Amino acid sequence: MSIQTRRERERAERERLIVTAARELAEAEGWDAVTTRRLAAEIEYSQPVLYSHFKGKDAIMAAVAVQGFEDMAGELRTARTSASSPREALAAVGRAYADFCERRPALYDVMFTHAVDLPFATAEAPAPLRAAFGELRLAVAPLAVGEEPGVVTETLWAGLHGLLTLMRSGRLPREQHDRRLALLIDRFCPAEE
Repeated sequence: MSIQTRRERERAERERLIVTAARELAEAEGWDAVTTRRLAAEIEYSQPVLYSHFKGKDAIMAAVAVQGFEDMAGELRTARTSASSPREALAAVGRAYADFCERRPALYDVMFTHAVDLPFATAEAPAPLRAAFGELRLAVAPLAVGEEPGVVTETLWAGLHGLLTLMRSGRLPREQHDRRLALLIDRFCPAEE
């Protein structure tokens, strides 16, 4: 192995370490606890080493968000492909999306509520962002008869996000979550007879 290859591998490993530490710290204590000083201490590198990989906390948050979209895309794909009908696929994807948000609140927040320097809804969007949206779209497309699937997908996504955000903030009671999710899915695809 060449010295250059080893250095590239070590650099990539440090970046993974930084992103993982940020993600774990955010999940444990919230994004306010994630600072470059704290991350440097957590990973046992100096702050200048951190800055040699990322411009600052915002860039680290963006990297965590991209990783989150990759995770979400995989979970949505698993839910969609395990279903036996288009309606079941949509319901499974809706549940998987909601479960992801509930299990990983800090990760969900950096993906969807915090301002991060990532292009959304453009060709320049990182592949994991496009993949996660693509899984939603694949679940919606068979049911978007007479409508543009992208717009229907955006509407479903907005509905899911709104329900979850309002519930997490205490504005909607948690005990009705499953019913609201079922109603949303029913509006996109009435129950099969």
